[in-house]
Amino acid sequence: MKTFKEDFVKIYRTERGILILMIINLLLAIALLVFSLINLNPNSAVVKVGYGDIGGYRDGSWADMLAFPLLAIVFGILHNLLALRIFHKRGGGMTKFFLITTTALIAGTGLVLIRLLGEG
Repeated sequence: MKTFKEDFVKIYRTERGILILMIINLLLAIALLVFSLINLNPNSAVVKVGYGDIGGYRDGSWADMLAFPLLAIVFGILHNLLALRIFHKRGGGMTKFFLITTTALIAGTGLVLIRLLGEG
């Protein structure tokens, strides 16, 4: 835990770009978490939970939609901690790449959720 704190202080003092990417990553994950929890509808018996090219949209229960808040928590908290670890081991360039990729994954997850809600 001590190295996480030391690495975060080093990022705060020297690497402002990584710090901004970490904040953007956290804010997008919080937005995805709030959006997915607001649209979680436990009263529905059947919701659209997935899409396949051959079979079209798949039906499931509302509990299957709990994957989206879980992904938001993983992307928001664990990926920022993982970014600190990558910064410690590999440096700033790899950390920026990882955070940009995570931000794209959050945006893609939000897009999938919006499409599933639109069909349901």
